[in-house]
Amino acid sequence: MAKNDSTKVSVGKPGATGAVFAAPVGTQIPQDATTKLDAAFKNLGYVSEDGLTNSVETDTEDLKAWGGDTVLTTPTSRTETFKWTFIQVLDVDVLKEVYGDKNVKDSAGAVTVKHNGTVLDRKIYVFEMLLTGGRVKRIVVPNAQITEVGEIAYQDGEAIGYEVTLTAYPDGDGNTAYEHVTAA
Repeated sequence: MAKNDSTKVSVGKPGATGAVFAAPVGTQIPQDATTKLDAAFKNLGYVSEDGLTNSVETDTEDLKAWGGDTVLTTPTSRTETFKWTFIQVLDVDVLKEVYGDKNVKDSAGAVTVKHNGTVLDRKIYVFEMLLTGGRVKRIVVPNAQITEVGEIAYQDGEAIGYEVTLTAYPDGDGNTAYEHVTAA
């Protein structure tokens, strides 16, 4: 049984080399928290101070016995998402994540972005963070797609940002994400 241990309490902050990375499906997936990422992974730059939010939504259905007692609750669906806000909005790689690779053209630094209903490609995403005590945590999402882009506000004194929701789909083993943490 767990006991109170303040050394097991942690915060997560991005590493100096970045926190959000994406690569095409088929790229070598990292199996631990520290192995260097395949060169196909693109560092997607700064994220807002709100950081990364991971949500799991599960729907269930109750089975009732004669007389009305609930005797079994079964899951009917499960959805895992990750949400963050890109603030490195002048980065072509970020724009391609938000609008799609084929919708962003960079011509000697002049950028054109097409807004349309193109469905974004599924990719592999990796989130890396530093934990208290020098430990490293890596979350690997092997089959995911940006499924929502929030409102984009252009306001004096506020950073422009692309709030995105990433939906994680099951891989071949039925897992939507993997977490790896280094030893203390």
